[in-house]
Amino acid sequence: MRRALPAGIGLHLFVWGFLLAFVAEDLMAADNRVLIRVAAAADLQFALEELVRSFEQKNRAISVQVTFGSSGNFFSQISNGAPFDLFLSADINYPERLEQRGLILPKSKFLYAVGRLALWIPAASPLDVEKLGEKVLLDSQVERIALANSRHAPYGRAAEEALKSLGIYETVKHKLVYGENVAQAFQFVQSGMAEVGIVAFSLTRAPHLEGKGKIWEIPVRHFSRMEQGGAILKSSLYLAEARRFCDFLLAPEGREILKKFGFVLPGE
Repeated sequence: MRRALPAGIGLHLFVWGFLLAFVAEDLMAADNRVLIRVAAAADLQFALEELVRSFEQKNRAISVQVTFGSSGNFFSQISNGAPFDLFLSADINYPERLEQRGLILPKSKFLYAVGRLALWIPAASPLDVEKLGEKVLLDSQVERIALANSRHAPYGRAAEEALKSLGIYETVKHKLVYGENVAQAFQFVQSGMAEVGIVAFSLTRAPHLEGKGKIWEIPVRHFSRMEQGGAILKSSLYLAEARRFCDFLLAPEGREILKKFGFVLPGE
């Protein structure tokens, strides 16, 4: 049976967040920059922060607003008219399905990276994940293992597939706790709500996490190749600006940033 950790938010916080979002948007509009909205897979959180900074420095007339979450949820939202300009998914399957529905700009679909999976444990933990690998999940000290929700998060599906391939899913399934997306699963481990996380390798490469965790990369033979892709949405009011951002993402500088954060690049 799946267990969910509490992640509720008060109504007053929701209202304030809603109002602040409108204030932020008004401020952006006031400086006469074009605002493009990007729906991005949670594994891109740290890589895109750096990439957007670099892009905006070189494209002063464009501002990029990124919302991070699970690819499956974004697919549902976009299918129901969510006002994004660009979708960066952790699974190329979602842009392909949007293409079938006629919701993306023709010929705008692209691959940008291949994802990797890792076990991550805080540096202070006595568990030696680097030596034990997947066997650390069987340790009696591990009561909770955090991963993304496999119903709508590609990294969650890959994590469960890896556990089954490693032959330990049935043994550890009672320990599994699910985040809404892979970034939330990672936060569960950082906060001490879980002892181990099965997370996107890219999230472990954030500069502020250097020296704060122990990592074991799950061999790629244990899960299906995670081809990550994106597309420009047909409903975008700023097609030229969205395409410029895509071009930057796929150009040498963008590719180097993705590689810096542990992504494998298409064709490698």
